[in-house]
Amino acid sequence: MVGVFHKIGNVLNQWRLSDGRGAQNPTVSLPARRLSRHRRLVRPAGRRLPRPKKVTKKPLQITVLEAILKVRSLHLSETITAEHPVSNLLYSPTMKRPIHNSSPDSVQYRQIDADHAGQRLDNYLFSSCKGVPKSHIYRLVRQGQVRINRGRRRVDYRLRLGDVVRIPPLRVAAPSPVLTAAAARPFPLERCVMHEDDDLLVIDKPAGLAVHGGSGLSLGLIEALRAQRPHARFLELVHRLDRDTSGLLLVAKRRAALLALHQALRTGQVEKRYIALVRNHWPARMQQVKVPLHKFQLRSGERMVEVSGTGKEATTRFLAKRRFSDSTLVDIELLTGRTHQARVHAAYAGHPIAGDVKYGERGFNRLMRERGLTRLFLHASRIRFKHPGSGRKLTISAPLPAELAQVLETLTEHDAPL
Repeated sequence: MVGVFHKIGNVLNQWRLSDGRGAQNPTVSLPARRLSRHRRLVRPAGRRLPRPKKVTKKPLQITVLEAILKVRSLHLSETITAEHPVSNLLYSPTMKRPIHNSSPDSVQYRQIDADHAGQRLDNYLFSSCKGVPKSHIYRLVRQGQVRINRGRRRVDYRLRLGDVVRIPPLRVAAPSPVLTAAAARPFPLERCVMHEDDDLLVIDKPAGLAVHGGSGLSLGLIEALRAQRPHARFLELVHRLDRDTSGLLLVAKRRAALLALHQALRTGQVEKRYIALVRNHWPARMQQVKVPLHKFQLRSGERMVEVSGTGKEATTRFLAKRRFSDSTLVDIELLTGRTHQARVHAAYAGHPIAGDVKYGERGFNRLMRERGLTRLFLHASRIRFKHPGSGRKLTISAPLPAELAQVLETLTEHDAPL
């Protein structure tokens, strides 16, 4: 690279001594700062000399760019043109990794359809310009390079049906080869689909698979689903499940369906039922736990939830289904959707869920491991909601996974009535 920049410096010196059109001027042998004076001295005598124009120096970025392009046109460096094309020698503002231009010379115009009407401008750009940093998108909107119907708009502008969005050429970060290889790895998600139509998907998520990447994970269910369905225009999670929890998960295929289901979740119109195995005998009189939950983060980055008066309201209903000698199989209904809600409420009631390494009891977990339990005994077994398209009630059920059913067969049934 030292030799390359040395050649660029030579081209710069030749460019400064040129007549501005790229051809060398043989009459000029003085430095560039004396160029105007030299031209005045060689003019014929007896004529009125015009006032010399003020010579303004070009910014360094423009001069260097001209030199790079000249180097490329003269083929002065085989290394640049063959192994590292000059067109790819662009860097992000942080100068940490090279970035590639997805559309180097074209401006995109996109018309808003019914699926994106009502969406904020910044959220629309985030979803349609994958790989572009959010700070860069905000800067483009502030500078007016992103326009709606030829006019400037703020980032909180709500898109309307028929709006035309102008998107300038964007520099997109090169995808990580590790993430690309992981996304191409086959996952048995297609056989986990319990229901599918034009508006949504219902998937029976296996335990151990996160719903999305992040927090040290390069891949999640939604990324794998998008990789397996590259032609799908829209795939977004409606809600979430813990990584160690199995069961039913909603995925929207249209933005209108996503908004409708989010509204149904906020107003409590989505019924979600879970099956869990808890320690000891769950008392018949205790059917509801209503205590606020506060979410916080440890120094290691791990998320935790605790019962706190300053937390958000959370309500969970428990119903005992089967009693064993030292445990109870319960049906859980979440009336609110807080993080780790069922697990924290069960532990708060004195009956932690089997296999819960965060909020469970070590002795009970060790006993369940001896009986073949290798994961959290929590399964999202049923979901009932109003279909966002047809308006009819839809109920989807998922059977208990085989590894959990085998654990129940090793337990001794208790004869006491529920």
